[in-house]
Amino acid sequence: MLSRERLQERFIEMIKIYSPSKGEKEMADWLENWLSARNIPFQSDHAGEGYGGNGRNIVAFLKGTGSGMPLGFGAHTDQIEPCKNVSPIIEGPIIRTDGTTTLGGDDKSGIAAILEAVEDILESNAPHRDIYLVFTCSEEISMQGTKHMDLSMLPCYDLVIVDATGNTGVVAYRAPAMEAISVTFHGKKAHAGIAPEQGVNAIVAASKAVANMHIGRIDPETTSNIGRIEGGGATNVVTDEVSFTAEIRSHSMDKLAAEVAHMESCCAEAAKSMGASYTFQHELAYPTLSLDLDCPLVQFTKKAMEDEGITPDLQIIGGGSDANILAGHGYRSVILGLGMRDVHTVEESLDMDEVWKATKVLRHMMDAE
Repeated sequence: MLSRERLQERFIEMIKIYSPSKGEKEMADWLENWLSARNIPFQSDHAGEGYGGNGRNIVAFLKGTGSGMPLGFGAHTDQIEPCKNVSPIIEGPIIRTDGTTTLGGDDKSGIAAILEAVEDILESNAPHRDIYLVFTCSEEISMQGTKHMDLSMLPCYDLVIVDATGNTGVVAYRAPAMEAISVTFHGKKAHAGIAPEQGVNAIVAASKAVANMHIGRIDPETTSNIGRIEGGGATNVVTDEVSFTAEIRSHSMDKLAAEVAHMESCCAEAAKSMGASYTFQHELAYPTLSLDLDCPLVQFTKKAMEDEGITPDLQIIGGGSDANILAGHGYRSVILGLGMRDVHTVEESLDMDEVWKATKVLRHMMDAE
């Protein structure tokens, strides 16, 4: 039978494993030991080597004993810093930390829920569909683990990613694409007190460009943000170089391309007006995730929740995840919530009532039809 006590104990055990992005080896070792102890076959890759990390992606497989479409269940192993020496505080169903670290509900609660559902499958010997378990590394740094994943390990194209904020019932079925942008303005140095007219101030050029950009909420599908700006030095020197980084997200690839073009045109106009030059680099960080509401995976997820007495909350979200990267390779994914709160902060907490409900939904989805 499913065990809430075991679910919580396993979660506590995992959050005490230090597994920051690029440093998930110990967590991967723990998972592989767990799988090996239960005679569940698995494969792993060398993804971390591709971006300077030591983590790896793991895909395990439980051959079905009954009918039903194959399903993958995924969560990521890395955790936002600071995450060393996590000290959990349990207050009824709520687990938080002492305020010095993140908790790791994002996304070790997802791992815990998946493992508990599988544990019950093994103990009960219940008929089940083909099940793939997908544990990725370095999701928190632009999904580097999935970007470097050996996809030959994963022949299943319908996936349930357990990695959304909000309560059980949240089903994200659409997420935006994102362009990562880096801009550098080049001006000309001069003494700011003696001959400022001989200089070209790159800070001013950059500020003119940014002032004309569309920043923030552009429309219901599109957002933009300047994340970092740096450059300059002494106040008596006209600054000759300044750089900034930005992002644009949209559920529409046409709108995304249009906003990238607009941002660059703002840079071009500002540079021209100042007699400066600039470099503008952009890269598609991840594509859109876009499923139709009548997609079999969405409908199956919705019914599983209803069967467990949970009202599905179908959402279009603004964040990216492993599901976006996999979508670019033809995979279909829904992203489920399970009680995460204030993720990526030292105020992070987890509602175990919600994790328990999510675990029961996952277990239901693993059943044979």
